[in-house]
Amino acid sequence: MRLVVLFLAMLALATGALAQQQPPPAKPAPRPAAQPAKPAPAKPPAPKSPFTPPAFKITIATEGAYPPFNYLDRKGLPAGFEMELAQDACQRMKAECEFVAAKWDDLVPGLIDKKFDIVMSSLEVNNERRRRLGMSRRYYLSPGAFIAAKGQPFDGPPSLLRNRKIGVQKDSTHLDWLDKSFRRSAQIKRYPTVADALNALTSDEVDAVFGDKVQLWLWSQKPEGKCCEVMGQDIKDTQTLGVGVSAGIRREDIKLRDAFNKALGEMMSDGTYKKISEKYFPFPLN
Repeated sequence: MRLVVLFLAMLALATGALAQQQPPPAKPAPRPAAQPAKPAPAKPPAPKSPFTPPAFKITIATEGAYPPFNYLDRKGLPAGFEMELAQDACQRMKAECEFVAAKWDDLVPGLIDKKFDIVMSSLEVNNERRRRLGMSRRYYLSPGAFIAAKGQPFDGPPSLLRNRKIGVQKDSTHLDWLDKSFRRSAQIKRYPTVADALNALTSDEVDAVFGDKVQLWLWSQKPEGKCCEVMGQDIKDTQTLGVGVSAGIRREDIKLRDAFNKALGEMMSDGTYKKISEKYFPFPLN
């Protein structure tokens, strides 16, 4: 038994000595520091547009039912004299413009409700519109004029029509002017519409018709109006016939109105307005 105990003791001593002679375990090698990811190569800059970016965006509305001032083309888009003026004004203002058509009764309410920014639809300037809107400068004025059968000796002062029968639309500014100027010197015949007055002219019921020059001229270009021609002097009377047509803009949009007025002024100064007008009318409108 002693021999067994002694053998176990000697074995334990030998094992401990052997453990002391073995080298300690090697430390793990340090990991290399993570390298930052290389940034992706920068994309080349996009080519610069040759066009000046728009300063702002606006919507211009018209009725599109009063040719040649405003109408809808074959694609259903607003076109005409007023729309060409608007397009040129947009370029001068550096504005991106959208053109839309709306019903006549919706134009001014839509402008006030900010559905549109400008209305160009032959808006006659009057006290009510001045009160509700910020009207632009005038961009056209269609004067009063007479139309009569070709060859009549009326192509001169209106006084040549004294003692003649003159047709006119009732309840109109043109009737107001006739009443003021011819009440005692001519027979004024009132008709429900201008068309009725012109029919009276073709049937020799009247010697002449007084009305809007553009409207009378347009009728004279139709087959039923070939008998007659616009004659005499243009009649411009701001007290009865008004001061002309302007664009409707919200009263608070002062900067827009100033920019639009500046564009119109430039068009009239550099001959652009005259060039556009001559495409539609054989006489000046401003």
